[in-house]
Amino acid sequence: MSYATQDDLVRRFGEGELLDLADRDNDGVIDTEVVDGALADAASLIDSYIGRRVSLPLDPVPAVLERVACNLARYFLYEDRATEEVRKRHEEAVSWLRAVSRGEATLGAEAPATTTGGSPAYEAGRREFDDDALKGF
Repeated sequence: MSYATQDDLVRRFGEGELLDLADRDNDGVIDTEVVDGALADAASLIDSYIGRRVSLPLDPVPAVLERVACNLARYFLYEDRATEEVRKRHEEAVSWLRAVSRGEATLGAEAPATTTGGSPAYEAGRREFDDDALKGF
C-alpha cells in the first residue's frame, strides 16, 4: 500500500527536484517507475514499523503518513547524494516511526484502533445447558 503519490512529492518538493532525481534517461520526463519504486520502499519501511501496532492496510490512511512517506521516498531517490536537510528529514521520519512502534507516538486521530498484540480476546457466550435443562434426561 502506498502512503503517498508522485503528485504528493511534486507538491512538497517541486517538479524540478523530482525531475533531477527521477529523470534517469535525461529526456526531461520524470520516470514514474523510479518514483513508484521509492514510494514502495517508503511504504515497506513504514509498514515494518507500524504493522505491529495497527492492522494493515490502513483505511483511511492517516495524513501524517503522507508526509513521512514523502520524506522517506525523497531520501531513497537521492541515493548517495542526499543533502543534510534530506538526511535530517529521513532520520526524523525513522525516529518517529520507531516511537510509533514502541507506542510512544500515535498515527493521529484518523488512525484506526490499534491491535493489542498478545492473546486473543475471549467473551463468554450464553449458557446452552444448565442443571435445569439436563434434568429431563
